[in-house]
Amino acid sequence: MKKLILVVAVILGSFSIFATSTPIINTEKIIFSQEDFKEIKKEELPEAVKTALKTSYPDATLDRAYVNANKEYRLDITVIDQKATVYADANGNWIKK
Repeated sequence: MKKLILVVAVILGSFSIFATSTPIINTEKIIFSQEDFKEIKKEELPEAVKTALKTSYPDATLDRAYVNANKEYRLDITVIDQKATVYADANGNWIKK
């Protein structure tokens, strides 16, 4: 009986070795970029940006327009039923953000 209890204790003890977890180290870096865009009127958009919008998204409706200090424009648009945000520079070139 003593041997049985000893064997059970050794077996249960060996299970606890596998139960320990190793810490997971998160190496992912999150970079937040806050660009200060301020809202502008649709009429204040450069013609190049308006032309690029009409060319690339002919069915889009411009909801709001924003500009930052680098003269980059954030355009909130609606295409059919979907809302999207696109970015352009003052020359009407699209920027990936």
